[in-house]
Amino acid sequence: MSLDLVKTATYLSIHLTVGFTVAYVMTGSVALAGGIALVEPVINAVAFFFHEQAWKKIQARPPREGGRDWMRGQASFA
Repeated sequence: MSLDLVKTATYLSIHLTVGFTVAYVMTGSVALAGGIALVEPVINAVAFFFHEQAWKKIQARPPREGGRDWMRGQASFA
């Protein structure tokens, strides 16, 4: 198993634990907290996909005038 996969799995376990704990403290319900802890990462993953697609469109735009080139260089994380 690669280190990246191990790191991803441990991060997921931390994310789920924190999500469950916060939801349980707020609701007092194990069932509701469990549902929130499982649904939230899925919704977050979908939101992240669209976030990445939006950034790809922004980066693919032809340069305008002025300081836009500098902003494009700063937004590139590749």
